[in-house]
Amino acid sequence: MRISTNAIIRNYKSNLAASIANLNVSRNHVMTQRSFNSVSENPASAARASQLHRKYYKNLDNLNTLSDVQSRQDGQEDALMQISNAIKTISADYNIQAMSGDKQTPETRQTFATALRQFQKTMVLSLNSTYEDTFLFAGADGKNPPFTLSEDGKALTYRGINVDAAAGSDELNELTRLSKETLYVDLGLGLSLDGADRVVPSSAFNLSLPGIKAIGYGQDANGNSNNVIVLAGKLADALEKDDFDTDAYGELMNKFKDLGSNVLNEVTNLGVKSEFLNTTKDRLENNDISLQEQMLKVEGMDPAEAITDYMWNQYAYNAALKVGTSILSPSFIDFMK
Repeated sequence: MRISTNAIIRNYKSNLAASIANLNVSRNHVMTQRSFNSVSENPASAARASQLHRKYYKNLDNLNTLSDVQSRQDGQEDALMQISNAIKTISADYNIQAMSGDKQTPETRQTFATALRQFQKTMVLSLNSTYEDTFLFAGADGKNPPFTLSEDGKALTYRGINVDAAAGSDELNELTRLSKETLYVDLGLGLSLDGADRVVPSSAFNLSLPGIKAIGYGQDANGNSNNVIVLAGKLADALEKDDFDTDAYGELMNKFKDLGSNVLNEVTNLGVKSEFLNTTKDRLENNDISLQEQMLKVEGMDPAEAITDYMWNQYAYNAALKVGTSILSPSFIDFMK
């Protein structure tokens, strides 16, 4: 069978192009340390890598969200600790024993009352604290300051409702509803909804902490406020009376101390939630490492193997160039006039 020069040259050019393509692919493997750089090179691995990348970036989003939640919760804990410390100071330094004997004068009591009014304002400022542009103790409405204290310190409102609502009133029912508000975020716990399209509590993290849940609301059977800030104002009112009643003041102080324990309980609950967040963060970080290892196995290229493959393709290409010099040597046609 006769093989023409043109056929040989066509085959040579085709094989040389394939050799160049193989060399370029192996060069890219060495430079990128990836086993493939396009879907066509390895469709099965590319599909697997796409799934792993989605999981990886979702896990990364969960880590970023968790970091924000931790910072927000740290702000809540710091604010409640400030309130708890204020309550401890009032209970220790403004108790009836501190105003007995020679100290129990109208002027001294007025000084104590003024200080209590200031503590009221300080506690309200703590409850209106923010993280970035969100109010920490506003429940599901984080865009507006939740608490407002009247100038005389006698009335406190939460989202426009007087916290000293009477038993059985619509205001009390609304405060009860607001105290149970939730605000769920997905931290990679398998967020799911129930039949009524409500978030399943165990599948998400509730970062809402309505302020009235910590400081109390409503009134007891005797008509006394269940709110620690309002009660601080009641203590100041009692001190300012001309006929100061030590027994009545003592009863108010005892109730004030009891309400203070509720604030400390919320601080403890935040500590439990912080521990949960730390555990979740460890799990997400472990997932991050695991997903990176899986992606490396699917997409990664062994450096030694990549360099060996590149050197072999380089050798094949150089050999093809040398073969070309013999194929393209002068023929009989070159000597024809």
